[in-house]
Amino acid sequence: MAGDYYELLGIGRDASEQEVKKAFRRLARELHPDVNDHDPEAEEKFKQAAEAYEVLSDPERRRIYDLHGLEGLRSGGWSPRSSGFGSIEDIFDAFFGGGDPFGFGRRGPAGGGDVAVAVEISLAEVLGGARREVSFDAVRACEHCRGNGAEPGTPILTCERCGGAGHLREMTRTAFGQMVRAVACDACQGDGRVAESPCSHCGGRGRSAGRRTWEVEIPAGIESGQRVRISAAGHAGEPGGRPGDLYVEVRVADDERFQREGSDLVSVVDVAATAAMLGTRVTVPTLDGDRDVDVPAATQPGAQAVLRGLGLPALGGGRRGDQRVVFNVVVPANLSEEQRELARQLDETIEPGNLESHGRGLFSRVRRVFG
Repeated sequence: MAGDYYELLGIGRDASEQEVKKAFRRLARELHPDVNDHDPEAEEKFKQAAEAYEVLSDPERRRIYDLHGLEGLRSGGWSPRSSGFGSIEDIFDAFFGGGDPFGFGRRGPAGGGDVAVAVEISLAEVLGGARREVSFDAVRACEHCRGNGAEPGTPILTCERCGGAGHLREMTRTAFGQMVRAVACDACQGDGRVAESPCSHCGGRGRSAGRRTWEVEIPAGIESGQRVRISAAGHAGEPGGRPGDLYVEVRVADDERFQREGSDLVSVVDVAATAAMLGTRVTVPTLDGDRDVDVPAATQPGAQAVLRGLGLPALGGGRRGDQRVVFNVVVPANLSEEQRELARQLDETIEPGNLESHGRGLFSRVRRVFG
């Protein structure tokens, strides 16, 4: 889909959630097929509006879109719900809960509901992506009749009441004038077909409850709270209806060695004050194994070293971020009498020039490191 989501809905980038919803409903009313069947592009226009609404009505999706655009959403596993529906009626069912807010009614068999599960991965797995097997209870197509609701070997007939259309049409008067109302056929429940002999296992419903297992691929660079969408892996719909989707929320476990800031990692290493004065070398943990880092002489509290390319990848690929190593200069405690005497001797030699600040002040360094 081309175009900016905000422009498609005719709203500003600072629009509230209520303004987003109002703009979408206005467009949906204008583009509904029962009042706009003269426009051959109405269905495509509605799909575009639905895609924009799906993103801008969800705070997390909207944040990613504002920061990284459409590519950032798709690289995280998202794809528009409207792309998987066969008709504009199906899309109305998905966005308005199977009912039509404008009084036109629902047409066709009901689709299945979505399923949400959560998985946890480590920070190290964010580096290269991960796979998880998830299990969940869901309504699925009956294995005996393969979801068609008929006893195997028996015919499925065209519904005589609706002629196979799945819906009946009637004229109604609304606040917007006289409109055609389409309602699901009460004989075939919107399927357009009826089983001559209903399935003995599911009673003709075509669905049964059971446990499902799915292997989920989690992309590298994902952040805690983001979701992976697997199309048509949720609850099965009515016979002929589209299955729901599976949404897998990813939680990244805390790693006490690092603090994550987007694609960058921040780690803190303790350095004795004497070593910071003289200069030393310390061992620092990274996601690629331990690394030796030089601590220059006269290192001040809050100073840092940058390990290029040892952070995390951006969602969807690209170069890795950096790891910033913050030096926490520690003043020794529990000194022996000999150590105290040496400290006194050093203190007597300290001159004003030794106490001049090197570079930025402490508070500015802390703000620079931790945002």
